[in-house]
Amino acid sequence: MNKRELVDAVAASSGIARKDASKTVDAVFDTIAERLKSRDKVSISGFGTFEARHVAAREARNPQTGETVPVPARYSPKFKPGKALKDTVA
Repeated sequence: MNKRELVDAVAASSGIARKDASKTVDAVFDTIAERLKSRDKVSISGFGTFEARHVAAREARNPQTGETVPVPARYSPKFKPGKALKDTVA
């Protein structure tokens, strides 16, 4: 499912216009992204938790040349599914 299909599904299940569903989906994604950018954790009961985890700096190797390349520390988004979501999928 891509974003367009998600918007169509939200519009169909909620009975709102596709344009309004698109704004809603965008608002949800933007809010989650902004909270992660602020290093906040986003927990959605029954669905899961989004968080920005710190990834330490490390050395990597260029496979073409074999040269060691430094990879800087960064934050990476992570998602941990909740029990209800796991049970639904299982």
